[in-house]
Amino acid sequence: MWQHQIVATTLHPVRNDLEDLRTSSAGLRAVASFEAFKGIAVILLGIVLLIYHSHAEDLAETMLDHLHIDEDRRIGQLLMHAASQVSDARLWTIAGAALTYSTVRFVEAWGLWHRRIWAEWFALLSGAMYLPWEILKVAQRATAERFIVLILNLIIVLYMLYIRIRERRIPATLAETEGTY
Repeated sequence: MWQHQIVATTLHPVRNDLEDLRTSSAGLRAVASFEAFKGIAVILLGIVLLIYHSHAEDLAETMLDHLHIDEDRRIGQLLMHAASQVSDARLWTIAGAALTYSTVRFVEAWGLWHRRIWAEWFALLSGAMYLPWEILKVAQRATAERFIVLILNLIIVLYMLYIRIRERRIPATLAETEGTY
């Protein structure tokens, strides 16, 4: 009896509902790397803000000058106004939001890197959540940056959707061919 159970377990391994063993690890790791990159970028921006917050107006003016944007233009005025409004309370709020956002991106990246099904669902839902806003931004004013962000996010959402739909279909097909799953 015990020998029969061991043989059956080795021939038909126990199904692991936490890990996606069918999906390409290269595709998931590419998405995971992109998510980790976003988390790192936000952390770096937060560090720059913490370091230069007392000189925010000077930094904004230097950045506008470097980018050849006139301070009288709308974007220049917005940036200068935002720089003049940086207070300690706002700074800590921004730092907390940046830390929270980065933590979420790193957890998602870890889950995708390790092929966790929950991370696939999370990537699909979190990416889809941004699509309406990104489409609206492109519709308001189509710039190369906005279009690239929209396309990258759309590719990730469609890839995750493909993975999850395929996973829902494969077990049903296997159950039909093998009798039970």
